[in-house]
Amino acid sequence: MEYIEYIERESGEVQKEVVPGEGMLKWLYGSFFGKASLHVLVKRKVVSAVGGRFMNSRLSKGQIKRFVKKNGIDLSIYHESDSKSYKHFNDFFYRKIQDKQRPIGDAIVSPADGKILAFPSLKDVDSFFIKGSEFSINSFLGNKKLAEKYVDGTMAIIRLAPADYHRYHFPAEGIASKSKKIKGKYFSVSPLALKKSLEIFCQNQRAYSILKTEEYGDILISEVGATMVGSIIQTYKKDTFVEKGSEKGYFAFGGSTVVLFFEKDRVVFDEDIVENTRHGYETSIKMGENIAQKL
Repeated sequence: MEYIEYIERESGEVQKEVVPGEGMLKWLYGSFFGKASLHVLVKRKVVSAVGGRFMNSRLSKGQIKRFVKKNGIDLSIYHESDSKSYKHFNDFFYRKIQDKQRPIGDAIVSPADGKILAFPSLKDVDSFFIKGSEFSINSFLGNKKLAEKYVDGTMAIIRLAPADYHRYHFPAEGIASKSKKIKGKYFSVSPLALKKSLEIFCQNQRAYSILKTEEYGDILISEVGATMVGSIIQTYKKDTFVEKGSEKGYFAFGGSTVVLFFEKDRVVFDEDIVENTRHGYETSIKMGENIAQKL
């Protein structure tokens, strides 16, 4: 069984996360025939759509109780604490958490529950992943002019595992622009997959919006879809003022990712997160926890 090691932020201890379907992921991303199958089938929207329809059907409801037990999920912290009250698996998957369970910090906060990597420079991103797998913000955004605004800035990647709370929130207060969708594929964003090809971020379906803030400049917030994820759903109103910690949207079924970009000389990430990233570890994080300060 394959594990991903990460740092538990509260204790500072190394913990292990089981990778769902790790054998299949290794084959898909690490072998010739696996890669061929990946390009022909797995990354295609039709496969994701079929999986999505099942997760939106009542037939999927029976999966909820087993999923909760297997992953040790405490439903008492959510608005619906009875697994039987959910209409289908997706209804459970993007369940709403009680506000009191996620207090909001006094600086820039994590937009989601998950595991975080923080890069003080975009040049640091490539060194974390395998050689020859370069990250291009221009390719990621598909907008050269916008990319130039953040190319010398900082970046954070928050990865959500299937068992995590799958709604994402604003990391600061400000005016949020309309979300722009970028069509793409449906590769896994598991660390096992990313270690093989960082280009996945630039190929998957994704969306981004700009949060204009007084303290931290223009924060670019991007949501990245993954294998068996048919939708990235935005729930906020565009071009309106949003409170820090207020809901921005949610992911349908599947592990997914939120990526934050900050302009140069605007923020500094918390040192524990940066140090863990330098040593090759993600850090566990909860929505609302501080992740960066004003520079």
